[in-house]
Amino acid sequence: MQQWLRRVLGALLLLSGAGLVAMTEQGLLDNRHASDRHGGQILDVGTGDSPRTEQHGYLVRVAGPVNVVEEPYDPEFGQRAKVPVLTRRVEMFQWREIRVGGDVHYEQDWVDRPVDSRRFAKPSGHTNPERFPVEGKQFDAGQARVGAYALSPPVLHALPGSDVLAPDMKAVPANLAASFALYDHYLTTSTHPEQPRLGDLRVSWEAVPAQLVTVFAQIDGDQLVPAVHAADGKGFDVQSGDRSLVDVVPDVPASPSFVWLRRLAALFLAACGALLLLPERPRTHHDLMLSVGAGALLVGAVACVLWLGTDIAAGGIWFGIALLGMATAVWRIRATAE
Repeated sequence: MQQWLRRVLGALLLLSGAGLVAMTEQGLLDNRHASDRHGGQILDVGTGDSPRTEQHGYLVRVAGPVNVVEEPYDPEFGQRAKVPVLTRRVEMFQWREIRVGGDVHYEQDWVDRPVDSRRFAKPSGHTNPERFPVEGKQFDAGQARVGAYALSPPVLHALPGSDVLAPDMKAVPANLAASFALYDHYLTTSTHPEQPRLGDLRVSWEAVPAQLVTVFAQIDGDQLVPAVHAADGKGFDVQSGDRSLVDVVPDVPASPSFVWLRRLAALFLAACGALLLLPERPRTHHDLMLSVGAGALLVGAVACVLWLGTDIAAGGIWFGIALLGMATAVWRIRATAE
C-alpha cells in the first residue's frame, strides 16, 4: 500500500510540474499573441520613466498630464496658447440651398467652407464668393510630452476634447486689426455682427486642452508613435484620465507573474515526483541527480512543444534544458547500472 501511494503521489507531482510550466508558458504565449495584434510586446511604464535603449520598439502604456514644451502659434493672427493643438476656424456668411422633398429654398448662414452657388437650382440672386480670403488651419505644439515621452503628430492629433479660446485682440497684426473686430469669442469683419451680411467672415480658435491622458503607443527613441505592424491599422490609442492597461487593451490577457519562480517550482515538483517513482532503496546523490534530470526532461519537453513555431529562441532554450535533463538522467542510469 505504501509503495502504491508513493507512485500515485509521484505521478501527481510529475503532472503538477508539467501542468504548472504549461500554464505559465501558455499564459506568456497568449499575452504575446494578443500583443502582436496591436503591433508588438507591451510594457506598462506608468507615469513614464525615461525610456531605455532596450525598450525601443515596445508598445507602452504611459499616463500623465500633457506637458506643452513649445506652444503652437498662429502667425497670421498672432494667437498662441499653451495647449497641444490650436485650430483656427474660419466661417463665411453665405447662401445655402435647402431641399425638402421637391421644394427648394435658400437661406443665409455661417458655413466653414465655400459653398459653390453655381450648382444651385436657382443660382440667380444667390451668388456666393468663390473663395475664402483667410483659411482655417491647425497649429501643433512644437513639442508636447507625457512623462518622459514626446508625442508624435498622429498621437498629438488624437488627444480628446476641445475648448473655445478667446482671441487676444492686442496680438492681432495692424493690417488685420483694421478689418476685424472682436465680437463674443470671434473676430469678425461684420460692421454689425448681430446682423451679418453676405461675404462677412468670422474667425475663432479652438484648443485641445492640456489634460491628464493615457497613451498607448510604440516607443521610437523618446517619442511615442503608432505601431507599424498593428492588425487594426491604427497602432495606438489615447484616452482621457489615468486608465489601466486592461482598460486600454482589454483583449490582451495579463502576463503571468513570478514567471521564473513558477518555472523553478515546476522543475522542483517534477523532480520530486520522479524521485518518488524510483525504486524504494536508500537514497544517494545519484538518485537526486537522476530525478532532477528526469524532471528537467519533462518540464523542458512540455515547454519546448508549446513554443515550437512561435519563438525559435525560447523553444531552443527549453529544448536545451530537456536535452540536458535527458543526458543527466541517462548518465545516472548507466552509472547506477555499473
